[in-house]
Amino acid sequence: MKRRLVSLFAMFLFVIPWPTSAAETAYEWNLADIYPSEAEWMRDYQAVNSALPKLEAFEGKLDDAKTIAKLFALNEQTARKLEKLSLYAHLKRDLNIEDTTAARLGAKVEALAAQYAAKTAFIEPELLALPERTLKKLQNSEPLKPYRYYFTELREQKPHTLTKREERLLAKLSPALGEAENIYDHASRGDYEPPSVRMPDGKTVTLTDHNYAALLQHRDRRYRKAAFEAKAKSYETLEQTAAATLYASVKADELYADVRRYPSGLDAALAADDVPKEVFDNLITAVHRHLPALHRYIELRKQALGLDRVHSYDLYVPLAGETAESIPVETAKTLLLQGLQPLGDDYIEHVRRAFAERWLDIYPRPKKYSGGYNTGAYDTHPFILLNYNGSLDSVLTMAHELGHAMHSVYTNRTQPYHYSGHSIFTAEVASTANEWLMLDYLYKQAKTKEEKLRLLIEQIEQIRGTLYTQVMYSEFEQQIHDHVRQGGSLTADELNHLWLTLLKTYYGPAYAADPGAARGWLRIPHFYDAFYVYKYATSLAASYAIVSGIQTDKSGEAVRRYKQFLRSGTSDDPIRLLKRAGVDMTRPEPVERVLRHFAKLVDELDKQLQNQQPSP
Repeated sequence: MKRRLVSLFAMFLFVIPWPTSAAETAYEWNLADIYPSEAEWMRDYQAVNSALPKLEAFEGKLDDAKTIAKLFALNEQTARKLEKLSLYAHLKRDLNIEDTTAARLGAKVEALAAQYAAKTAFIEPELLALPERTLKKLQNSEPLKPYRYYFTELREQKPHTLTKREERLLAKLSPALGEAENIYDHASRGDYEPPSVRMPDGKTVTLTDHNYAALLQHRDRRYRKAAFEAKAKSYETLEQTAAATLYASVKADELYADVRRYPSGLDAALAADDVPKEVFDNLITAVHRHLPALHRYIELRKQALGLDRVHSYDLYVPLAGETAESIPVETAKTLLLQGLQPLGDDYIEHVRRAFAERWLDIYPRPKKYSGGYNTGAYDTHPFILLNYNGSLDSVLTMAHELGHAMHSVYTNRTQPYHYSGHSIFTAEVASTANEWLMLDYLYKQAKTKEEKLRLLIEQIEQIRGTLYTQVMYSEFEQQIHDHVRQGGSLTADELNHLWLTLLKTYYGPAYAADPGAARGWLRIPHFYDAFYVYKYATSLAASYAIVSGIQTDKSGEAVRRYKQFLRSGTSDDPIRLLKRAGVDMTRPEPVERVLRHFAKLVDELDKQLQNQQPSP
């Protein structure tokens, strides 16, 4: 969601899901950077609590620029403290879902955030109730000069803003409307026990996320099939709960859209990012037009692996012989510092700081959040969560999350607080740009045909996973939202059927859709943040265009424009920000361009695989 001055935390707490008191090492967060003690946390908690009546006292008085400026200043002070409070709780919880201190502090700050949202819910309706002439005058006044773009956004929201009483009621309901994700999170991480499976060699293996990913790359098909079937079977215990929580989440999305007078949940999500609907529609259309290239890639997999059909457990096994040896973290750090050099010395220095100052929590641990992300507050450095396993994919994930972190660093040094956030539409550009740069660097550094083949496939998989797959997820979202909006329910059987149908469409005739693959939808937490994932695909297309420009421009202008983009935050809408960086996402061309690149990569893969085969 777009960062908004007066409604920031009504959304913040439910988008970002908090570390245990682990030993202080170079590879773990130091939460004392946020609060040295719980007493310090409580001091800010009390400060926010004390500010709420002062904020509420402005109600009915927003009729002159000086008063509004005073309100905005107090609101910012309060919001910044609340942001830190929530961040600390969120990070603590994500290092251990069963941390009782994290749960207690999280519940306190969630309740406080709901009170904050309720106490400030009058601001937008009261401002929007003013005559248009008065709003324009306020927008151009000297005391409110720093908020001119905010007022532009505000006026665009007028058709979707409720009365003061309705806004206050909606703010009070927001914790309940977001509870489905919390239930899903506890079921999928807290209650879920990874299955154990007996392998062909007689050993029993527990399918942790790390073990499971490794087994899906096993050269012996019996191993990866056994792991896949055991994992798929284990999801049976979750599917009814997951179907119920996803149904509840989609209903809440559609209710929210209806209450705010949007045609659909999709329209509401796009409006929150100032993204025209044609961007989403163009994306789906372009990907469907280029599905034959993906079908051809799956066919090449089938041929290279000597299979009759490609099953889900055949999608990750390497085509380039054995995978490389595990990459130590220090080696990964060196590679990143070298591969990101095209972005300049200042960028590299910020990356060095990230490692030196423990911005990263790197290794997996029991009950730790299983994915990877970057988050932070305006008044803290970024915090990056990883589950590093030494693979090339882990290195690229590290580059990805560092891209997010650097985006925040550049923005927070340039923009005031109310423009310091990032639309997800632009945030994923910074992360995937780092991945493109690293893949190009590693490919150029490769010394053997085997390494080059491996990195060629990695580029193909980058586009398959970030563009094709995320667009498939987006189609799934669109269909389930349409179904619920039209009065339908979501059962596990319906969701399984829809997921399997999409898998068959995307992967084509060489793919065999196993029944176990049908439960793939229940392991995607992003579905609880409606229409989030399509932005991975658009961002990949935008970053490909930007990085291509950086690599061909000798003047340094492309890097300068990109750095300006990183500094921009939410000071303008994301489409205009990207246009200034040289990419027009309202046109199909950026998506078409990266999909044409995918087809060329598949052509090159075909040639290299043929060259590997012995002559008859």
